[in-house]
Amino acid sequence: MKNSLLLVFAIISISYGQNSSEKFEVKKGTNIAHWLSQSERRSTDREKFFTETDVEAIAKMGFDHIRLPIDEEQMWDENGKRHEDAFQLMENCINWSSKHKLRVIVDLHILRSHHFNAKEKPLWTDPAEQEKFFDLWRDLSKSLKKFPNSLLAYELMNEAVADDNETWNKLLNKAFIAIRKLEPKRTIVVGSNRWQSVNTFDELKVPANDPNILLSFHFYEPFLLSHYHTPWTELKEYQGPVHYPGVILSQKEFDALPEEVKEVAKKWVNKEFTKELLYKMWEKPIAKAKELGLPLYCGEFGIISAAPEEDSLNWYKDMIALFEKSGIGYANWNYNSDEYGLIDGNSKNEQLIQIISAKE
Repeated sequence: MKNSLLLVFAIISISYGQNSSEKFEVKKGTNIAHWLSQSERRSTDREKFFTETDVEAIAKMGFDHIRLPIDEEQMWDENGKRHEDAFQLMENCINWSSKHKLRVIVDLHILRSHHFNAKEKPLWTDPAEQEKFFDLWRDLSKSLKKFPNSLLAYELMNEAVADDNETWNKLLNKAFIAIRKLEPKRTIVVGSNRWQSVNTFDELKVPANDPNILLSFHFYEPFLLSHYHTPWTELKEYQGPVHYPGVILSQKEFDALPEEVKEVAKKWVNKEFTKELLYKMWEKPIAKAKELGLPLYCGEFGIISAAPEEDSLNWYKDMIALFEKSGIGYANWNYNSDEYGLIDGNSKNEQLIQIISAKE
């Protein structure tokens, strides 16, 4: 087992090291959420929310890249016409990042035809919506192809959620074809079906013999901790005990819970989570990276700020230790937020920044 793990780490390290002047390499970063994605901010409010000062601050924290989510409705109107002000902000961010020696992953986060938590997702059933998806990337390429491949990568789509894994595989293959006609060597970031889950990674299929691919998974386990008392999940009423590492919720603690939250909490009773068990949950992505000889990346991970602080920080420490041990690049969710942020407005979470940046 030990020898096989060392082989995986070696493959990942070699992938990062090839042609370092041209290869897109990322090791530690942060997501720029709620700016060009999942936000009602527009005009001056949007411009002020994220600026070059933030990019400089991220670089000084010790990060080497940012993941930049963008939404279709922010970037284009319903007829596919660009919102030029949003495109300008996107390009500003890339230029600021280049100036401060950060790389960028542009992540097409939410489509009008696909939201990762929506019940109806026309992207999977409507050929016209699929072609529109490809057209969005064709249009992005018109603006972004001028940036060096070593500076910028494209993430096809955030957290695909198709009814079956093969439906996603077929669509991403078509998207690859569309992009590769325009940019043969641009690094493309792809994850598996169903929220880029580790559980479906063994069924992910990517084009063969394409070295410019970065495999990406997201990780928010254990969910009872990462989404503690989150209003958009089934845990919205749960404010009971949660622990990490070790048994996340004991039988005695469960028995003492109010009856109205026991239904959502019962599956967590006596479940144990440790650093070793977290790593074991990554087996499928690591095996896929080994099989394909491609680098591996965790594009999202985090614990909501409302969760118990000591347990959260223990989890973050273990996660970063595992990323460093395995050579897997990462970006936390996210930079500026009152829910998962490294900062909340002007207030910094210094302990969290120190852990995630792994700065000596």
